[in-house]
Amino acid sequence: MQLQEVLYSQGFGTRRVCAGLIQQGYVQVYDNAEGGLARNCTDAAAQFEAPGLRFRVKGVDWPYCDKAYLLLHKPAGTECSQKPSTYPSVYTLLPSPLRTRPQKAAVQGVQAVGRLDQDTTGMLLLTDDGKFIHRMSSPRHHVPKVYEVTVKHPLDDSQIAQLLSGVVLDDDPQPVRAAACEAAGPLHLRLTLTEGKYHQVKRMVAAVGNRVESLHRSQIGGLSMPPDLAPGHWCWLWPAQLALLAPA
Repeated sequence: MQLQEVLYSQGFGTRRVCAGLIQQGYVQVYDNAEGGLARNCTDAAAQFEAPGLRFRVKGVDWPYCDKAYLLLHKPAGTECSQKPSTYPSVYTLLPSPLRTRPQKAAVQGVQAVGRLDQDTTGMLLLTDDGKFIHRMSSPRHHVPKVYEVTVKHPLDDSQIAQLLSGVVLDDDPQPVRAAACEAAGPLHLRLTLTEGKYHQVKRMVAAVGNRVESLHRSQIGGLSMPPDLAPGHWCWLWPAQLALLAPA
């Protein structure tokens, strides 16, 4: 693949813009995927094997990814929308190339896999792989998601029992059950869900006579939040991590 095509596929602008970056000396290519020297390349038509390619654009290292898979530690006070109504968008926390990766669909760049409320923190997946979004979002796959919930009133056994047996929400006659539920402290509830309804955790907790004070998603499937990933920061997800998220 030509180097300008590599940059274009990764969201660095039009083919002309990518060619200009290369010709102006802003792009270096690593000798191999494991390390080695980053060498200048000013030939936009230079050919490279894209899989495994690592390169640097304006001093920032990038891996070539046919599809991008990211984990963002969503901070409070952000919206999971391209067009937020009140709070800043989570997409502003990502570098421009990830937001402008070309797609066949009208929407460019990576998209959030589901949404978290503006005041909810924790794990948010983003990708430009539509099949992955569908697989992770589809209720029939029952991907477990673990939430750390701080509640207003002390928890008791009856509340835990109700959440496990099922509570009725005002817009759904079918009881909604937690896949797992435990009191991790007097005001700390650890709740696992396998479906995602509007404000589900808050409404379930309210249905048993309590109130959510703060909400944090700590785990999706078998993948937990990396302890060193600070709020507002993101990281790449690689095959071994993706395998922990959901069945193929």
